[in-house]
Amino acid sequence: MLVRSFYIKDITNIAGPIILGNLGFILIGVGDVIVAGRHSTDTLAAVSIATAIINCIMIFGIGILGSISPILSNYRGAGKEAEKYFYPSLKFASALSIIMSIVIALFIPLIDKFGFEAKLVPMIKAYFWITAFSTFGAYLHTMTKEFLQAFEIVVFPNILTVICIFVNLFLNIIFCFGFGPIPEMGAAGLAIASLITRYIMGFVLFFYCFKKVRIKHHKDKNYYRDLIRVGVPSSLAVMIEFIGFNAITIIMGRISGIYAAAQNIVCTMTSVSFMVPLAISNATAVKVGFANGAKYYKSLKTYAYTGIALCVAFMTCSAIVVGTFPVSLLKLFTRDPELINVSIPVVYVLCFFQIFDGLQVALAGIFKGIKQTGIVMISNFIAYWLVSIPLGCVFAFHFKLNLLGFWYSLGISAIILCTIMSVSLFKKFTGEYREVSCRTSL
Repeated sequence: MLVRSFYIKDITNIAGPIILGNLGFILIGVGDVIVAGRHSTDTLAAVSIATAIINCIMIFGIGILGSISPILSNYRGAGKEAEKYFYPSLKFASALSIIMSIVIALFIPLIDKFGFEAKLVPMIKAYFWITAFSTFGAYLHTMTKEFLQAFEIVVFPNILTVICIFVNLFLNIIFCFGFGPIPEMGAAGLAIASLITRYIMGFVLFFYCFKKVRIKHHKDKNYYRDLIRVGVPSSLAVMIEFIGFNAITIIMGRISGIYAAAQNIVCTMTSVSFMVPLAISNATAVKVGFANGAKYYKSLKTYAYTGIALCVAFMTCSAIVVGTFPVSLLKLFTRDPELINVSIPVVYVLCFFQIFDGLQVALAGIFKGIKQTGIVMISNFIAYWLVSIPLGCVFAFHFKLNLLGFWYSLGISAIILCTIMSVSLFKKFTGEYREVSCRTSL
């Protein structure tokens, strides 16, 4: 029991601040929506469209950089000086930010081809241009946060995120509505506020790294190979899931706006609760990564099982709460009785989905820790694009279940996703990760 408590405490000590930071990121986005909506409906529409597209581009780089902490944790476990990988990480993040900035800029001429309302197009383009220059700040923040996380330094980086909720909100109001010599800029002002906030977060952590860790110069091409080998499949897995959920919104939105609104509300509800298992998954990846590098296989398995138990337990509790008070929770987002009636059956399916969603994110963290993320990408592609979307279309249109049909398919795909990853992990644990070392605890 004492040993089990040690592993739980070890993971939660890292996960706690990360949960705070993850919720901070969500609240920064909420602040953008609130200010945009207060400015005008057109501003909100333009910003919503722009961020939906930009996020699909930027999340690829952020997903790759998310592999820094588990890789460096592996290095630390193997006895390498992980501090010397700061500058290689910085170079990699800088190069990645340049590539993603160019992609965002090249996307601007295509905006005219999407058929958006003419009055929104100039605002969307302005938001794109400004955001292209903010990519370096966003990636610098992600890189430094992941670097510090590899050393289990998680309190200050995540407190900084919470502080920046208010910094971003203040800048949003100033640049969106104008103040003194600063003119009213609407959507462009919101983009400027995000740019400044991202650079503040990035450079504050950049200098904080020098205070907390002994930074050294180093060159290692194998490190870049590790980042690409581990990060790209992991990043593509996130993109596959992210785009899959957005595809449902687009498909149902073409039938009726009320289904798109219901999907948005339900996804927001699950996103908030998902931040907790996501943080636990990140913490598990760090601890599993260290154990993997040190070849402490018994500890590796214990951390893995502990992370799974914590994620599933939390999401089970969340499902019980959501299933018990669906109407009360929905009324936090809308008072429209028709929208609530459409959303309630979907929420009940969501309760089932959440449990498996907790399991899959825990498994994904374990695979990141052992630097084998290809299975995560493959299983996500099978579950979401070969099963969920096609089956959802059958349920939604052939059986006339509409949005509920897509959520039935999401529940089925979540089971398939977890099954594929669980079987793969079981094979590794009974094969290459069996007890071959006498060093069985950290």
